[in-house]
Amino acid sequence: MHILFAGGGTAGHINPALAVADYIKEKHPDAKISYIGTSDRLEARLVPEKNYDFYSIKVQGLKRSLSPSGIVHNIKTVAYAVSSSVRVRKLLRQLKPDVVVGTGGYVSGPVLSEAAKLGIKTAIHEQNAYPGVTNKMLSSKVDRVMLAMAEAEERMKLKNKPILTGNPVRKELTEISKAEAKAKLGFDNRPVILSFGGSLGARKINEAAVELIKKFNGEKSFYHIHGTGKSGYSDVMNALSDIKLDDTVRVSEYISDMDICMAAADLVICRAGAITLSELAVCRKPSILIPSPFVAENHQYHNAMTLKNAGVAEVIEEKDLTGELLISTVEKLLFDKEKLDFMSKNADKIAIDDANERIYNIIMNLIN
Repeated sequence: MHILFAGGGTAGHINPALAVADYIKEKHPDAKISYIGTSDRLEARLVPEKNYDFYSIKVQGLKRSLSPSGIVHNIKTVAYAVSSSVRVRKLLRQLKPDVVVGTGGYVSGPVLSEAAKLGIKTAIHEQNAYPGVTNKMLSSKVDRVMLAMAEAEERMKLKNKPILTGNPVRKELTEISKAEAKAKLGFDNRPVILSFGGSLGARKINEAAVELIKKFNGEKSFYHIHGTGKSGYSDVMNALSDIKLDDTVRVSEYISDMDICMAAADLVICRAGAITLSELAVCRKPSILIPSPFVAENHQYHNAMTLKNAGVAEVIEEKDLTGELLISTVEKLLFDKEKLDFMSKNADKIAIDDANERIYNIIMNLIN
């Protein structure tokens, strides 16, 4: 059995593929897993770390700009598209996979298109409520379309009825209870806020978090764990240098024990990436979501509204975010246990705990 994955550019495209690949290997240790990505993006590092065979092609997206540099870029894009299709065709004939699974990003376009032309079984997985350009293009060509969020269906032209699978999430996130997690962190039963803006950080979230920390510092009414991201740590610590932080406040560049911190949290403040939101739902965590305005087609806003409409989250757009607004939203939620419990129960209604198993079954059905 040979499964070939294609996807890349961001962790949101790569990690679901690797999670499913790991799940398949658990069930079928002899299964062969291969991966096609680009040589200069994150997948070129993450896939070999998992010891899966990695093959690269050169692709890039089109630019809408008609400037001289934009035109040159688009000419290269077309040239790469032709050369990548030729290389993919050769790879597919060489590798002879039983099924090809795409998880998004430009790189999955030529791989899934060529696989479909060659009569190889194909499937794509869309992580977002608003589908990416590549998956929208592929949705009418592949054998199976898997969705993490049902809202994506209305934005795709489909060859077959899609299947709701959810997003694969790290199993360690659900292996510890809130009480156990708080004990590991040395916390008592006071509420816990977990806030972060991603591995690189988010300046506006950091600035608002500083105001939140300053507002409540000294009251010790809750614990606050904040991850600044790589680019924000020095700015945050400089902004907090005029106060002596309570022992209930923990600020770090990177949250290395995210599974424990997520389990301990009563309220999470974060971006609205697809995988993060699936983790919040699976962990039944109420949240304040601040979608990144810098992602393609405003994906994170649509993702966040899915949770808001389900009664699981409050949404603050970055253009509206201030310390004052974040403080008032936290005050409205954190000290209202009935409200938090209600949001957690709503999360229970939308959480998909068995995404790996659902995706695995679809892949197996295509092979058999």
